[in-house]
Amino acid sequence: MRQVAVGILSSILISSAAFAQDAALGEKVFIKCKVCHQVGETAKNAVGPELNGVIGRKSGSVEGYSYSTGMKNSNLTWAEDSISEYLKNPKQKVPGNKMAFVGLSKPEDIANVIAYLKQFDASGKKAP
Repeated sequence: MRQVAVGILSSILISSAAFAQDAALGEKVFIKCKVCHQVGETAKNAVGPELNGVIGRKSGSVEGYSYSTGMKNSNLTWAEDSISEYLKNPKQKVPGNKMAFVGLSKPEDIANVIAYLKQFDASGKKAP
């Protein structure tokens, strides 16, 4: 019984470590997102909305961006779990959204992009 418990605990710890968030790696993965999205003090809406302060923000709420009906009606608050689901499969998480990106397949890439985005407040300032 003790060996089973140790095995389960080891698996959990290994899984958690495998998906630890790394903002520097997330910045590299974000290159895929930069085609449509901007982040930082000079960020503007482009093909997609700017992503400053996205954690905790309501979906479809960036001033001046023309959202799809699907995104406007999704009624999400972008928390780490909802962003993670969205980045994995945008069309499944928010049916009818206009984002053409198919998603990120690696959970560690998703965790790292979230870590990168978490650094930016609503004004685009990067946390020290």
